[in-house]
Amino acid sequence: MSGAREEPVGIDTLLERVRARYRRIEPKEAYDAQQTGEALLVDIRYAALRERDGLVPGALVVERNELEWRLDPWGSHRLPEATGHDLRVVVLCNEGYASSLAAESLHRLGLHRATDLVGGFQAWRAAGLPVVV
Repeated sequence: MSGAREEPVGIDTLLERVRARYRRIEPKEAYDAQQTGEALLVDIRYAALRERDGLVPGALVVERNELEWRLDPWGSHRLPEATGHDLRVVVLCNEGYASSLAAESLHRLGLHRATDLVGGFQAWRAAGLPVVV
């Protein structure tokens, strides 16, 4: 192995660093971008949360452990929606924490327009945006 090792950091510091690398978006902006076809909303919540709280209509459901394989435009397991590195992806989780780490991972794959939803699904629902139960 070569190179210097990074010093360990706590999750709060890691989230702060990750989020400083891109602009997160609020629920209404995500909704508008989805409606105009400008963005693909990707719901990474696990099944129990989706069953309990409902779904965002039109969002692509990709559980977190499959995200990179499904959205990598060059990947052999990509979904048809993974059309290229310029795709604007808005990742949403339950409260907006796991989605930040997921968006960072998509950036590392070259999806430079990936972002996440501030407050996640709970903020989406609180904003009165559509949910299918």
